[in-house]
Amino acid sequence: MQQLSRFADGAPWFVGWGTLALINAALAQGKNRSGLIWFLLSLPLGPVATLLLVLLPKVRSKMF
Repeated sequence: MQQLSRFADGAPWFVGWGTLALINAALAQGKNRSGLIWFLLSLPLGPVATLLLVLLPKVRSKMF
């Protein structure tokens, strides 16, 4: 029972961190970057990835 209590105490962190990763993926796609890569980068980096995405310029799409 004590282990379940410890997990429940940390659950909001997991939900918040996962939500931030989804937001970063959407932000990356809006800047023509890979949402999947930025989602995966956001899991360990969190707010640092958000800062990088905000500071990086939008990638121009290539015209062939």
